[in-house]
Amino acid sequence: MRAEDRRELILQAATTVFGDHGYDGTTTAQVARAAGVSQPYVVRVFGTKEKLFLAVLHRALDRLLVAFRAALADTGSGVPVQRRIGLAYVGLAADRGLLLSLMHGFVLGRDPLIGAAAREGFIVVYRFLRHEAGFSPDESQQFLAAGMLINTMIGLRMTDDFDRDPDVHELLTNAFPEKIGLMLDLAAAERAESAARAQGDA
Repeated sequence: MRAEDRRELILQAATTVFGDHGYDGTTTAQVARAAGVSQPYVVRVFGTKEKLFLAVLHRALDRLLVAFRAALADTGSGVPVQRRIGLAYVGLAADRGLLLSLMHGFVLGRDPLIGAAAREGFIVVYRFLRHEAGFSPDESQQFLAAGMLINTMIGLRMTDDFDRDPDVHELLTNAFPEKIGLMLDLAAAERAESAARAQGDA
């Protein structure tokens, strides 16, 4: 495997682990296990957990903007631009941990390095909405607020109660009208993976 491919493999694993456990709850050893490499190799490639998390943040923001720009360019679909970009955002949930890694970065605003990187990433997204997508200030704020709601529901695993609580059913169906099937499938796959992992550890 080429070095850049192995680096991407580690970043994918780190995105999942940081998304599941947060910055403080994650170790480079956990990331190494998830990536199938040694812990010293992770340290050799990224240096520290902090630098690894910063790389995860930058990767997440890059993927976010790529998805948004592709949605913006898809003018032949007839779907309004705000909806296209919103659907692209929800679709990123398929990259497990990506949206939650961003959230973990946002709550570390007081950290000198991570906080600065998270703030810069957030304002880069705002600038995209305002200056590339042509959203008004109000539309930009509404989009960002909806994104934070989506992240919160993913973090809370609200899909676990989708079939048990009619209010949760209503909330999720309205939040993900075109993507509720995707969200339920992702939640089911995560539960199956967790169960298999627990059985393997037993």
